Amino acid sequence: MSKAIRIHETGGPEVLRWEDVEVANPAAGEVRLRQTAVGLNFIDTYHRTGLYPVDSLPTAIGMEGAGVVEETGEDVRDLEVGDRVAYAGGPIGSYAEERIMPAARLVKLPNGVDDQQGAALMLKGLTTHYLIRRCYPVKSGDTILIHAAAGGVGLLLCQWAKHLGATVIGTVSTPEKAELAGSHGCDHPILYDEENFVDRVRELTNGEGVPVVYDSVGRDTFDSSLNCLRPLGLMVTFGQSSGSVPPLAVHELTSHGSLFLTRPTLATYTATRQQLTTNADELFSVVENGAVRIEINQTYALQEAAQAHRDLENRKTTGATVLLP
Repeated sequence: MSKAIRIHETGGPEVLRWEDVEVANPAAGEVRLRQTAVGLNFIDTYHRTGLYPVDSLPTAIGMEGAGVVEETGEDVRDLEVGDRVAYAGGPIGSYAEERIMPAARLVKLPNGVDDQQGAALMLKGLTTHYLIRRCYPVKSGDTILIHAAAGGVGLLLCQWAKHLGATVIGTVSTPEKAELAGSHGCDHPILYDEENFVDRVRELTNGEGVPVVYDSVGRDTFDSSLNCLRPLGLMVTFGQSSGSVPPLAVHELTSHGSLFLTRPTLATYTATRQQLTTNADELFSVVENGAVRIEINQTYALQEAAQAHRDLENRKTTGATVLLP
């Protein structure tokens, strides 16, 4: 019998249960995966609380993991038993020792990326890829603003943007996180509790503003972020750790200078097998050449997922966190 963390109702971390589960044989196009590492992400807390509803209960949660292929179903051509693989996105259920996965949603891990890195990298890394290469293709000479710059995606964004030649402004909550962001390519860390980040951004850009804001914080930063953008700038809101952004009157975008607004998702940017593998290959490339490093600053036993959620929600974590089955 295999084990998994599952929820029977939505709520706080206490609803996470460590229990026995049956793992079926893989059907056509599927594989049975023995998981070696599981990524922890803020979206997991949204599923746990019901902010992002799941299809049915009880269910395992989790959107990211890495492991070894144990068995393949019919019509699986790209993978073999023993392959090291990783994934991000649906189907939900990575908080498990073993699981069934569609083969088309798995990518092979290169030799230069270990299992824990793979589990910590896929969702945050592929998110970083679409943010910085697709939503707004950052280029040399850009000055950009990244909120939660010391978080999992934030640290990857800082590094990749710096690699591309951008000047990076980032908001953080503590001096320690400012130092961490600074060591990962953030040129101008801003302690948002000590100074007004809008004023500081305007000062750093000689009053012009930035072409893009990457915001995973949501309610607490959204309105002020609009004031950081230059005319025709892009507001990219891709998370809501402080709560959902209130409804926006569309005309507000005109008063700030004909702004653009997007709320992207990883599922859209990796909708096809070709998109997934192409994006993953580019991600693995910048990791293997050292331009972007994935740092796992916390690990927990998978059965301690509730404590991991508490620490994540209380902003006690930095960088990536991995749960170990």
